[in-house]
Amino acid sequence: MLSAIIALSALAIVFGLVLGFAAVRFRVEEDPVVDQIDKILPQTQCGQCTYPGCRPYAEAIAKGEADINQCPPGGEAVIQSLADLLGRDAKPLNEDHGEHKDKLVAVIDEQVCIGCTLCIQACPVDCILGAAKQMHTVIEDECTGCELCVPPCPVDCIDMVPVKKELSDWTWPFPETPQEKKP
Repeated sequence: MLSAIIALSALAIVFGLVLGFAAVRFRVEEDPVVDQIDKILPQTQCGQCTYPGCRPYAEAIAKGEADINQCPPGGEAVIQSLADLLGRDAKPLNEDHGEHKDKLVAVIDEQVCIGCTLCIQACPVDCILGAAKQMHTVIEDECTGCELCVPPCPVDCIDMVPVKKELSDWTWPFPETPQEKKP
């Protein structure tokens, strides 16, 4: 019995040392600028910027492969924050990618829903609950308002409604830049 405990302890120590060495030797260095850019982006994972999510878009910006004005959900505030972070000039939102809207949330009419699960499959943040042949519902606090669940719905039971603003959510409007002011 004692020899089994010693043998298992020795194996645990050896495997621990091997894993520790591997963690140090094969560590992947991440670019801190990508993390900072990713924190600024709205995390809607909507794909309107032509990238599959906010992290790949942040990586493309850091590499210089994408411009800072491709995020419609973030709007001018995100563009200005990215410009400040990267030391670039702010640009107007590229309208090829869409237009900035107030934050929306999906609402499913549960009386009309047929339980096809197409909206669940389309949701990039898994905020829709339901099962096949059962009605679905949206976890509003998790919904990013990306609108990707609307097109696949065969019975048009999903509406995008503006998020109700509460006092705790209110912020000062983003100030105008000197170029935007009219003479």
